[in-house]
Amino acid sequence: MINQLRGLEDVKSAIAGVQAQIAVAFDLSERHSQANAGVPGVEQGKSVAAQIALSRRESPSRGSRLLGLARALVTEMPHTLAALHTGQLNEWRATLLVKETACLSAADRCAVDEELSADTGTFTGCGDKAIIAAAKAAAYRRDPRSVVNRAAHAAGERYVSIRPAPDTMAYLTALLPVKGAVAAYAALTRHADAARASGDTRSRGQLMADTLVERTTGVAGGISRVELQVIMTDRALLQGDSEPARIPGYGIVPSSWARDLIQPAEPAEAPESGHPGFNVWVRRLYTAPTTGQLVGVDSKARLFTPSQRRFIAARDDTCRTPYCDAPIRHYDHIIPWSRGGPTTISNGAGLCETCNHTKEQPGWTAHARPGPRHSLRITTPTGHSYDSTAPPLPGTEPAIHRASVVTRLRDRVTNDPTTTTSTSTPAAQASPA
Repeated sequence: MINQLRGLEDVKSAIAGVQAQIAVAFDLSERHSQANAGVPGVEQGKSVAAQIALSRRESPSRGSRLLGLARALVTEMPHTLAALHTGQLNEWRATLLVKETACLSAADRCAVDEELSADTGTFTGCGDKAIIAAAKAAAYRRDPRSVVNRAAHAAGERYVSIRPAPDTMAYLTALLPVKGAVAAYAALTRHADAARASGDTRSRGQLMADTLVERTTGVAGGISRVELQVIMTDRALLQGDSEPARIPGYGIVPSSWARDLIQPAEPAEAPESGHPGFNVWVRRLYTAPTTGQLVGVDSKARLFTPSQRRFIAARDDTCRTPYCDAPIRHYDHIIPWSRGGPTTISNGAGLCETCNHTKEQPGWTAHARPGPRHSLRITTPTGHSYDSTAPPLPGTEPAIHRASVVTRLRDRVTNDPTTTTSTSTPAAQASPA
């Protein structure tokens, strides 16, 4: 079994090498076809990465990185590509080598690739850190100035991001120049140590986290003027039902946690006004009882209204492109408004910025499809189609469970001669969520 595991790992690496070659060949083919179609040079190949991402069931950003990796391996790093084919390196470690030599010219990159020659077993037994160190050293020997310039350029790429973590937590990440990061961490550490010495019972990590939030928001307790939308059923809010809730941009949270957030036992008090530090508004959303789909109102406006955008954000949660779970940035007409597409809920979809721009490239089409929930189909320039269905809202019963309930009810009515039934049109009804 160990031999099988090792053999399968070698096959995975070889497959990654073949995928890289196919990706580059597809890129060249698409550029050639677009050139023959009269597409300007700067526009050629713009949607290739998105098509690769869909075919590999990855996000668009991941598809872009995979295409960049493939180009580097096939055109500039043949030894690393050979190492993939022979199982000496896996795809991740080949990515590390490509990343650490990205600042070099094509000739220098080829020289570093030949110097390291991973396909000869240079990195046998080496971990990620050893591979990164060897690549950095070789790159610096070849072109010290490029490495220094890369470090100087990196300061311009600083950013802050947030992503969900388990158990109603989140990761707040900052990419900073080392001096700024060390200074911020040292300040948080000093404050936490001082608070602990003064008798604060919170742990050092808790103190540092709480201080970071308070100093960033400028408000004690970290409560600031932001809108946090919580989508939950009326039963979960008012009757203690266990159906999970959802926070757009984060994901599923326990209903008890959501109730505590909305109706805290001891509301946080603002230091000056004495009033609760946050306000709660309840906005009712209505779903069709048979499908769980939101019910909306059409509009003939060119732009989606604030209410429509809020509706689409609640329905779609994240970008509607398959395999892309980036936050919604654009509210897009599935059938473009310029082609007669109406500004309606059914013709609207939430997309990230990258996917919206990709959709405008030649050969890309999209249209809504019938279904129990809002569904659309995206077709790429190669003719491949991918379906996207809006995620179920809290309180929506799975189709299998709903069918079993209907079956049991039908059997019960059939077996009980004293039961009388009445019919109604489900589409004309709506249940609050």
